[in-house]
Amino acid sequence: MNLADRSEPLIYAALEEDLASAGDITSDSCVSEFAHSRAHLVARAPGVVAGLGIFSRVFEIVDEEVEIDLKVSEGDRVSPGMVLAVVEGSSRSLLAAERTALNILSHMSGVATATATLVDLVKGTEADIADTRKTLPNLRALEKYAVKTGGGRNHRFGLYDAVMVKDNHIIAAGGIREAVLSVRSEVGHTVRIEVEADCLEAVQEVLEIAFDEDSRVDVVLLDNMSPEEMSEAVKMIGGRLVTEASGGITPETVRKIAETGVDIISTGWITHSAPGLDIALDFV
Repeated sequence: MNLADRSEPLIYAALEEDLASAGDITSDSCVSEFAHSRAHLVARAPGVVAGLGIFSRVFEIVDEEVEIDLKVSEGDRVSPGMVLAVVEGSSRSLLAAERTALNILSHMSGVATATATLVDLVKGTEADIADTRKTLPNLRALEKYAVKTGGGRNHRFGLYDAVMVKDNHIIAAGGIREAVLSVRSEVGHTVRIEVEADCLEAVQEVLEIAFDEDSRVDVVLLDNMSPEEMSEAVKMIGGRLVTEASGGITPETVRKIAETGVDIISTGWITHSAPGLDIALDFV
């Protein structure tokens, strides 16, 4: 299923939430049904734009006769005052679709901007920025698309498409070895396994089993370690496994973490806490 397929039900649900069965009672009361307007989609803050296709689709669903002339492309860096698109059509239609379209575009662009911020901060290191499953309910496809638009990479999409043995799995299974042996016997040799380690002792436990066929591990998640611990863990692993850092990742800490030599830095901040990019639709 592609992004358009995933976003379609969300768009309809969002419009239903805003318009319900009565529609836009303000516009319908004070704007003529024959009124025609042109509006500029304008950036009010610097950032990376993402979600233009979905923005356009909202207007198309409300009124297929609305015309949208995009002035920028997905992933473009925009500055305050820049016109991103010109939207023209029935005034009532523009007003009915405006907030839903802007909410989606603003959020997705905010995610892309937050991602690009971290990507810029780790330039010159070997680390890639990745997302997590800490996404807003039902918005995961849109947010993960925005992460890629901002220059990041996607982690697993859900519980169904990759194995990640975390601390609670380890406790419930009786230990790292027991958890990995059980998982490997179930998923077979073609599935990659990632194991969380929150201290150097846990890293050593993973290394003791990681290269046996029955308990093979592919990725180690270094969780909530200090940069000093992380550097030592990377040295212990010595490039034999993919290393991923997670926990407490912020613009203030990400560079120091990247300099430990980890391969991937995953963070939920870029999806669940990214501020929306300030974008407006101004009638002209």
